[in-house]
Amino acid sequence: MQTTNNNKYPFFDLLEVVAEPDLKFRKLKSLHPVKAGNLVPEFKLNNDYSRWQQFYNGAETHGPISQRNLLNKPLVISFYSRHWGQQGLAQLKQLNNLQHEVKASGGNLLIISDERTEDLEKWAWEQSLTLNFYHDADKEIAQQFRVYSEDYPVWDRFSGIDENAPLLATYIIIEPSKQVIYSHIDWDFLGTFSAEDIISTVYESALISNSRRSA
Repeated sequence: MQTTNNNKYPFFDLLEVVAEPDLKFRKLKSLHPVKAGNLVPEFKLNNDYSRWQQFYNGAETHGPISQRNLLNKPLVISFYSRHWGQQGLAQLKQLNNLQHEVKASGGNLLIISDERTEDLEKWAWEQSLTLNFYHDADKEIAQQFRVYSEDYPVWDRFSGIDENAPLLATYIIIEPSKQVIYSHIDWDFLGTFSAEDIISTVYESALISNSRRSA
């Protein structure tokens, strides 16, 4: 019941105020990405042809990729998403410059992308990329490495990005243990990974692996 008074605005009895239903509250969790020394036992690549995309000097190729050969050597894995804009493209360029040295040092290189787009094909051609991509549309691998979570959207930490995407992270993983021996995430955009560190880690790991096989 409304009570009259001399005030300009009406006054309502407290009993007439109906409380709003409690809103559902979802507590956001911080990302804790996999780091060097951790194991990623669930890591597995799908043989589905549509998930793979290869470029050689900018042109898309369609030859088969042998997972056995890919995983039989230290594998450099780098997560990429177009939503990171120029920062993501800069990382791809650095990886492209690095891929020959990775192979010469006894390793392999694979880019994990969260989607397959025509923009990537166009940019690969313009930059003459020679890289292998694996499209992780459901972000299963990104979640295994804990660089993506629906509970921790990246826009909560980084400005300028309006889609939840995997972090720009780079790892080196070895079989059969699926142990991570190198990890890098540029949390503050102060610079990408160290090419020298990646090459030396791949070389040393490949050397140890080859020694064990020949023993």
